[in-house]
Amino acid sequence: MSWSQVKLGEVCTFINGDRGKNYPSKSAFIEEGIPFINAGNLFDYKIKNNGLNFISREKFDRLSNGKIRKNDFLFCLRGSLGKFALVEKEMEGAIASSLVIIRSSDDITNEYLFEYLRSDLCSQEIEKFGNGAAQPNLSARDLKEFIIPLPPLIEQKRIAAILDKADAIRRKRQQAIDLTDQLLRSVFLDMFGDPVTNPKGFEFVKFGTVGQLDRGKSKHRPRNDPILLGGDHPLIQTGDVAKSGGYITAFKSTYSDVGLKQSKKWPSGTLCITIAANIANTGVLEFDACFPDSVVGFTPNELVTVEYVQTWLGFLQKIIEDAAPESAQKNINLAILRDLEIPLPNIIMQKKFSQIVHQVKYTKGNLVGGEKEIQTLFNSLNQQAFSGELTKQTKAA
Repeated sequence: MSWSQVKLGEVCTFINGDRGKNYPSKSAFIEEGIPFINAGNLFDYKIKNNGLNFISREKFDRLSNGKIRKNDFLFCLRGSLGKFALVEKEMEGAIASSLVIIRSSDDITNEYLFEYLRSDLCSQEIEKFGNGAAQPNLSARDLKEFIIPLPPLIEQKRIAAILDKADAIRRKRQQAIDLTDQLLRSVFLDMFGDPVTNPKGFEFVKFGTVGQLDRGKSKHRPRNDPILLGGDHPLIQTGDVAKSGGYITAFKSTYSDVGLKQSKKWPSGTLCITIAANIANTGVLEFDACFPDSVVGFTPNELVTVEYVQTWLGFLQKIIEDAAPESAQKNINLAILRDLEIPLPNIIMQKKFSQIVHQVKYTKGNLVGGEKEIQTLFNSLNQQAFSGELTKQTKAA
């Protein structure tokens, strides 16, 4: 099926914020007033109330541009390109210079425009207009040139409805994954109580007494010397731990044999703890790997299980992070970790908790696998929708 391909500027109006002398400075912000919305206030396609800046009625009335209406799209032009939010209700507000208002015409439904803005097709247009800067940016003029397939209005509504249902399935799967993590915290609290207040009165001992804590090794400088890299030995960085979801199952970098000699390989089952940049994030290695001294490896003794220690650290993460010395990059040291006080329930209780953790991990693994399949199907559905194939199949059925 052949649809007309139009420029976004042909079916939408683009409105920049007021960038002149009336643009509010930080000193103009007040505790309550009319929202002055920036890119940081856009989350999950909505305007996030937390962290909003406000301006007075007088300041708002002076603005000649950038005032929002219900059903406007607020699109990010700098940094997080493509992030957007829909104004879902009647409200007063104005946008910062990092955003642009996209206002649909009668030729395009808001539902269809919403699906386009979060589609791979729109992402491809963003990449096409990327300028290669350290902080990429677009302009309203660039956005007007984006190409969008334009089916009849009735087809737009049908496509948007199908994609919205598919996305709802995808979101429910993600919610189920998130609930598994909440479940483990709830089980921990039920079995052991809050590890900070210790309501069940377990003995407190120093973290350094329940296992071996040692920093990773990366002696050679510079650390990114090509001679160190590209071999067969997995190399884990702080970011890999932070994004692991609790279990490190993959790696992006490797050491050569030379790299391994100046480092150390830790065995599968080691609990990795970050002590720089991302403070007190944890991940259990599922393969032997090296890591630098910004990561600490923990091996338990007979007093604790890895699963108990990992969940305990999750409750303390914010406290540890707040205690980290202020510097160009926050970090903690081994002494701080070893001196932490950990409640010590009997090992039988801990092993029972570990069994529950592994059961939940298995369930979560199945959910994640299913989520990847759903994401693949959603991407395929998205491509079919904007190519006209989805409409063909719907009519054939």
